[in-house]
Amino acid sequence: MLYKWRLHATFQCIHQVYTHTLATTSHFQWQLASECGAIAAMAASSWQVALLAVALCLLPALPAAGAARAFFIFGDSLVDNGNNNYLMTSARADSWPYGIDTPDHRATGRFSNGKNVVDLISEQIGSVPVLPYLSPELDGENLLVGANFASAGIGILNDTGIQFANIIRISKQLTYFEQYKHRLAKLYGPERAARVVGGALTLITLGGNDFVNNYYLVPYSARSREFSLPDYIKYILSEYKQVLRRIHGLGARRILVTGVGPIGCVPAELAMHSLDGSCDPELQRASEAYNPQMEAMLNQLNAEVGSGNGNGAVFVAVNTRRAHDDFIADPKAYGFVTATEACCGQGRFNGIGICTMVSSLCANRDEYVFWDAFHPTERANRLIAQNYLTGSTDYISPMNLSTILHLDRHLHD
Repeated sequence: MLYKWRLHATFQCIHQVYTHTLATTSHFQWQLASECGAIAAMAASSWQVALLAVALCLLPALPAAGAARAFFIFGDSLVDNGNNNYLMTSARADSWPYGIDTPDHRATGRFSNGKNVVDLISEQIGSVPVLPYLSPELDGENLLVGANFASAGIGILNDTGIQFANIIRISKQLTYFEQYKHRLAKLYGPERAARVVGGALTLITLGGNDFVNNYYLVPYSARSREFSLPDYIKYILSEYKQVLRRIHGLGARRILVTGVGPIGCVPAELAMHSLDGSCDPELQRASEAYNPQMEAMLNQLNAEVGSGNGNGAVFVAVNTRRAHDDFIADPKAYGFVTATEACCGQGRFNGIGICTMVSSLCANRDEYVFWDAFHPTERANRLIAQNYLTGSTDYISPMNLSTILHLDRHLHD
């Protein structure tokens, strides 16, 4: 009986390696293979059987052309995985209770109780979470997985988020992307570097801070005196278009571009402008005007650059406003208790100031749409990521991530 159990365990392990071959890095594949080898040694009654078991374990663990595609992330705090941990800035999430629901309950630099939306997309594309570009661990084989260049507090415009001082503005993020490409080419050669970048999924999240931390930051802000709201939206989208052209020029060929969420409904804005939990109408008007114009701009870019990869649109518009609106309109339908109060914070709607160890902290994060004054909980992020994967064109256009993954299988390095 013991022999049969051990042999069964061996084949379970072999199945696990096959299951993870396309969804893990080579390091983890070899770790699984070594574990299989140990089980095989216990299970086998002869060296021939042990050798066969180890060979079966090692076969899928060898580097394969079907390995997970790389993932590049640009943007702000919604997708920052820890770059700001390495900067002298107030826009940081590197202390408890941030990260309270991670396996080790430690803050990682993500503005969440656990995973953010790009971590969950990494799972969907069969990758491990992408490291921050400033992390010293981003070297060697880890470069093949991609890089996260995002930095909390930034916007499309360089004067957005000036109160946070030292943050990685989008122009600097693109400079780092160029550096990344040079590092990758130096290690693996220019041809493989070009394949990694061209076959990668790229995501960029910008725009929200250009309203809440610029145009509407203070009454009669410099930008609000310079531009009417319609003209300001045209201006920031013209600047954004140049950013996206440059990302494409650096080799990215499948680029998800997220719109602006319901910025008038976040707890920080409710605390300042709402008596009853109703969303701020002026900020809502801004996001309502911005998002369709952003999608039109992406359509123009797609017409300009062509399909690029032979599989449809290069630029894909993600309507994060629509996903959040679903939760806010009917939170109970999605299992939430509240869509107005933050889990962690202080003051009205828990929306005053930042989340700290002395803040009011909810007991069950899964019941809240918002983790802190601005950012979703991991559970809300999971629902948003599901819309990326399977959503209709109301949520992601012209196609969802499942369609993209199907079309792009041959692009994987």
